[in-house]
Amino acid sequence: MSVNLLKINLCKAAAISLFLLILSLSGTALAQGLSSSQIDETPEVANIRSVLLGTQPGIDIQSIVPSPINGLFEVRIQNGQAIFASSDAEYFLPSDMYQATSDGLVNLGEGRRNEIRFDLISSVDEADMIIFPAEGETKATLTVFTDVDCPYCQRLHSEVEQLNEYGITIRYLAFPRSGLDEVTYPKMVSTWCAENRNLIFTTVSRGAAVPEIDCVNPVADQYELGRLVGVTGTPTLVFEDGSIVPGYVPADDLAAFLFEDE
Repeated sequence: MSVNLLKINLCKAAAISLFLLILSLSGTALAQGLSSSQIDETPEVANIRSVLLGTQPGIDIQSIVPSPINGLFEVRIQNGQAIFASSDAEYFLPSDMYQATSDGLVNLGEGRRNEIRFDLISSVDEADMIIFPAEGETKATLTVFTDVDCPYCQRLHSEVEQLNEYGITIRYLAFPRSGLDEVTYPKMVSTWCAENRNLIFTTVSRGAAVPEIDCVNPVADQYELGRLVGVTGTPTLVFEDGSIVPGYVPADDLAAFLFEDE
């Protein structure tokens, strides 16, 4: 995969987030956030809220604020997603807004989602991760939602030493793709409960069997976190700014992307 293709994948990640928005309109909110105050709402805001709650009872409205475009309001909902509404509450558009800058078009919605992902992942104790540290100076840290039975996760992990040599620390979070009741889940629990997690993780990623053990573990919580931040498959790479790329990327291309400004 070239560096240009990696950049295209960043755009695909934004498209996936938009798809999740459409799904979220008919379901219960996954994210827990502060709802906007309904005290002293303008008639326009109150009308927009009333229409959305009346037609989409499961929607989690966090705030309704004027957008940079006159007559258009931004309704912020779960996971940093947004719906734009006309002031008369007659037209609604689930989408992202782009701003023209000297550096090109900037996706304002994706920037907000990146901030939310960054905050959520920063709240995870590194003691609950499986970490393969960079050799020498850490030049970059990459957080990866992984599944030990996923072939592309296994392929990525086969290059972890190369990534470490580049100065990239890899932090793994558990995301058993089949959920919490299938074959992979107990494997991941056993891995996270192992005395030497790194060794067992590498062993399982190579297809070897390991003794099944159980303990108080973060696997289920990390799986739910992955769903919350928009993970739909593995591996999902989360960069230090909260942006994500779904899928395997070769070590050389990752390093080229991370250090392209050096």
